[in-house]
Amino acid sequence: MKKLWGGRFSQATDKLVENYTATLPLENRLALIDIKGSIAHAKMLERQKIINSQELAEILKGLEIIQNEFIENKFEFNISDEDIHMAIEKRLSILIGASAGKLHTARSRNDQTALDGILQMKEFVLGIKTNLKELMQEILNQAKINLDLIMPGFTHLQTAQPILYSHWIMAYFWMFKRDYDRFLNLYNSLNECPLGSAALAGTTFNIDRFFSANELGFAKPSENSIDSVSNRDYMLEFCSVSAICFSHLSRLCEELIIFNSNDYKFIELSDDFCTGSSIMPQKKNPDVCEKMRGKTGRIYGNLISMLTIMKGLPLAYNTDMSEDKASVYDTQDTIKDSLIIITKLIAKMKPIKENMLRAAANGYSNATDLADYLAKKGVPFRKAHEITGKLVSYAISKKLKLDELSLDELRLECDLIEDDIYKAIDLKTCVDLRNSYGGTSENAVKTQLLNAQKTLENLGI
Repeated sequence: MKKLWGGRFSQATDKLVENYTATLPLENRLALIDIKGSIAHAKMLERQKIINSQELAEILKGLEIIQNEFIENKFEFNISDEDIHMAIEKRLSILIGASAGKLHTARSRNDQTALDGILQMKEFVLGIKTNLKELMQEILNQAKINLDLIMPGFTHLQTAQPILYSHWIMAYFWMFKRDYDRFLNLYNSLNECPLGSAALAGTTFNIDRFFSANELGFAKPSENSIDSVSNRDYMLEFCSVSAICFSHLSRLCEELIIFNSNDYKFIELSDDFCTGSSIMPQKKNPDVCEKMRGKTGRIYGNLISMLTIMKGLPLAYNTDMSEDKASVYDTQDTIKDSLIIITKLIAKMKPIKENMLRAAANGYSNATDLADYLAKKGVPFRKAHEITGKLVSYAISKKLKLDELSLDELRLECDLIEDDIYKAIDLKTCVDLRNSYGGTSENAVKTQLLNAQKTLENLGI
């Protein structure tokens, strides 16, 4: 089949080359966006008297027909068309004839694909921001309805200090808030329109790039035509921001996997977000969380792929850049699905209060509070730390908890210990006294939840 650019060539493109170089299979999602860009470009051409009003009308009518074909899933693709831009242009030429060829005046596939990529990214990031807000809201809901549940907090995956379940899960709220901010910054950076940069040097036609930029919702046209057609920074940034977000998803999934295991059983995941074993009938596996944790490797790999594609490329456009779509679109699809799924999973997740409380009581998580108790009585903290360590060792030898030791046993290491020690190392006291801003006390968490709600309201949810 004759190519739209085939005037220079005496031989048809080898079928292997067509299949090897085509990006069309990946680009269906760009179709309506490409048409939007073409409509703006055509209007600009007519406004500048580069095409006449009759030609504009024919082009717009043809593009509308093609648009409806895509919406109704009736558009027929052919791999020989190479990419979505050529596929649409070829179809337009069939529909309206010679006028279709005028649409490409003062435009190259280089600035066309740059425009489509940015417009698609803007649209996609808007959706991701909504997905993140919904996830943050669900985390906040979990914290609100389970405000006072006590669980062990961990460092090195060893029981450290008692905390509130609500405080634990809200840690992820703030992680995803930072992700939201990073996506917002990316969205706000996509405010310059590359259309009109043409192949790399601009165009000899009297175009109005400011009109085109305004039509397409940009603040202004881009400043440098060479940079415009070779810029994929926003794709690199998207893959980077997505990788950071996925690191948070993976950490959350890891903890859900651990906390759902029978050895912990702090939470119960809903049956419809778990799977079973083909041989062990008792199993209820957190496969969704494991799968999401595993997909993190792919998201990281897509970032490395994009960085490698762009490394050392000479200006301006190079066909290497057409490989961007596989990495970027895979990341887009994966992060969108993952955010939606984890939001639903959290909404159905049930904390198991008694198991969390028992674990907090069994791990000497109140040891720091015993040391703080001594420090408040004037014992230097390092000495208080030593005394407490000896008491923990003694309690372990007796297979007792700290609060199960008698007063006489506690006073073996320090005679400043009095009856009030038992209230001081009660788990609820341990939690309630951590009332510093951002701490785990119920009052501090209530303040945090109010601030989180205000944060979401400011984001428009």
